[in-house]
Amino acid sequence: MAEAHQAVGFEFTVRPDGVDVRLCREVVKNIYLSGVTAWKKRAIKFKNGVLAGVYPASPSSWLIAVIAMMSSLYSHIDPSLGMIEVIKETFPLKSYMTVQTRAVFSAILFATGLWLFLIVLLRYTLKVLLSYHGWIFESHGKMSTSTKAWLSLVKMFSGRRPLLYSFQASLPRLPVPSVEDTVQRYLESVRPLLDDDKYKEKETLANEFMDSQAAQLQRYLLLKSWWSTNYVSDWWEEYIYLRGRSPIMVNSNFYVMLRALGTVPMCSTQMERMFNTTRLPGIETDVVQHLNDRKHLVVYHRGRFFMLWLYTGGRHLLPSELEMQFQRILSDTSKHQPGELKLASLTAGNRVPWARARQQFFGNGVNKVSLDAVESAAFFLALDDEPQGYDPSKERSLDSYAKSLLHGKCYDRWFDKSFTLISYPNGKMGVNTEHSWADAPIIGHMWEYVLATDCFHLGYTEEGHCKGDVNKGLPFPTRLKWDLSKECQDVTEASYLLAKQIADDVDFYGCLFNDFGKGLIKKCRTSPDAFIQMALQLAQFRDQKVFCLTYESSMTRMFRDGRTETVRSCTAEAVAFVRAMEDPTATKAVRLGLFKKAAEKHQHMYRLAMTGAGIDRHLFCLYIVSKYYGVNSPFLKQVLSEPWKLSTSQTPQQQLNLVDINKFPKYVSAGGGFGPVADDGYGVSYIIVGENLVTFHISCKFSCPHTDSYRFGRHIQNAMLDIQALFSTENGPKPVQNGSTHM
Repeated sequence: MAEAHQAVGFEFTVRPDGVDVRLCREVVKNIYLSGVTAWKKRAIKFKNGVLAGVYPASPSSWLIAVIAMMSSLYSHIDPSLGMIEVIKETFPLKSYMTVQTRAVFSAILFATGLWLFLIVLLRYTLKVLLSYHGWIFESHGKMSTSTKAWLSLVKMFSGRRPLLYSFQASLPRLPVPSVEDTVQRYLESVRPLLDDDKYKEKETLANEFMDSQAAQLQRYLLLKSWWSTNYVSDWWEEYIYLRGRSPIMVNSNFYVMLRALGTVPMCSTQMERMFNTTRLPGIETDVVQHLNDRKHLVVYHRGRFFMLWLYTGGRHLLPSELEMQFQRILSDTSKHQPGELKLASLTAGNRVPWARARQQFFGNGVNKVSLDAVESAAFFLALDDEPQGYDPSKERSLDSYAKSLLHGKCYDRWFDKSFTLISYPNGKMGVNTEHSWADAPIIGHMWEYVLATDCFHLGYTEEGHCKGDVNKGLPFPTRLKWDLSKECQDVTEASYLLAKQIADDVDFYGCLFNDFGKGLIKKCRTSPDAFIQMALQLAQFRDQKVFCLTYESSMTRMFRDGRTETVRSCTAEAVAFVRAMEDPTATKAVRLGLFKKAAEKHQHMYRLAMTGAGIDRHLFCLYIVSKYYGVNSPFLKQVLSEPWKLSTSQTPQQQLNLVDINKFPKYVSAGGGFGPVADDGYGVSYIIVGENLVTFHISCKFSCPHTDSYRFGRHIQNAMLDIQALFSTENGPKPVQNGSTHM
């Protein structure tokens, strides 16, 4: 067998005159090269750690400081103001050194201390500069003199050629808002959703909370903010994601289909766990396991698991070599083992049965070895049999594509992996992402880089094969072995049936809105995001005849370890605008004026959320403190139990300047999406693509008689057109009537 042949590193035979050992030079060479590569990687990590650790300075600047201080020994100028002489006289080992040696060591020590002090000073100065957020609140296209000066200082202190983690130590901590401000903004956000009596009850609870419990809970939260790098993120990961015992498929994981740059640096912490990361199930809580370095991935094809090594001879496999390995898997005609086909559905069901099954059936033997291979892999790759992707000739092709990425067959994705890369036989691809370790912009950043590199840098031959030579002597991918008992298969089947019930209940609709896009909206002097959010409010009211609590995700990555914050889009201003749109007696001028007020309010709320003055993360953390402290707060309990019947998110686009989508429109991403948050609500993800396209991903549940994804999608498209029509009263731009297209 080829696998056995490749696995043999040396052979020996017993002869009368002794043992004859014949070493395989090729294998020994590969072992040597692998060791060299490992040490090179350690050296690179150490180097990058040093460079990031001393940034914005550099090791060469330390050498310059040392040389400058050494030169002072031979001149009459003492820049240390006598400190070098003091160090020389108090040096602990001076009796063993000559005067000249002590002087040299003293100069080096002083130079090093001065260098480190300047690094700390530069970092603190940069942190103070990055704590200024006034630039966010300025009108688009206008920049005050103070902001221009601030921007110049940021550029000055930011250094040159930063690495990924260079700015981590300079990012400010997420501030804790005052309880009074947070509660006031909360009451303002729920006022348009409540009648007078219910609002009065809510206000009374809020006032009682501030008068009795708030100050004490806030003190503990302030203490946490001083002690930890971020007072929200660890609790958010634990209690929102890892402690959930329900299935993460659809309910938590999100997807990104085949296809910001900012003024200030963003936190890169989440990127550390992109690869070699798996969510491990537990009885009470899950944990995220991240391994520093793994050299394989696990591939799933037709119910079989394969382990594929990503290195050979101390280097990564070439794209052409990976193609050959994948083809070997596709050509493999072996059958799946008993219970292997639906094994991954364990990760799609409830967490407690999966945790117990993992302890009972995967604690030793071949099952443990194979599960370790899956959980320690760089990522999980699913080679699907059925083609997917947007096809204009096929109705609702995007819907099928999205559902395939979101849940697949419920047993052909390892939902616990940081991400499952899904490849279809027609060349389309996508990603299913576990949510606890990172948010959508992180995986989107990686995905843009992958797609741009694949299309514009690596390339393919005319026959469609990867460019490059192939080492046909590579060992074949290894089949993982499983010994799954009948009891284990029964648990797997139960998880599969539950997951399938969830998947079958997902009602999905995707549409490509190309009547107009960002270009025309900006000519209307309106934020594209605010424009779309107001359209969503109008569509929601037309669909449900009532307003609801609306969730829009914004990021807080301008702060260290920042993740997300909630923008409550259903404001009093948005409600007034929607009511005017539905009032036949309201004039266009009145509607337009109310729209502008609503859009401005939304932008202001978004900016507050980005700068650490949001509502929901602060209230969430106060609630966690109250539970630890044993305080019963009816107000916080009510706040945390309120349902988000409309959950929205904008998928980031063009975080990297690698592809000009105006020149290459075929490489436009359709974005990503997620399942509905509420049983009787909608989940809406949208992506603003280029200047003339907006794509919507809409989900709800078939089991709810009051929701319909297709109907809601039509409401969104009509709302977009109705809002744009308001600007014709100002002789504003008019859309090109291409007609919205269902994808």
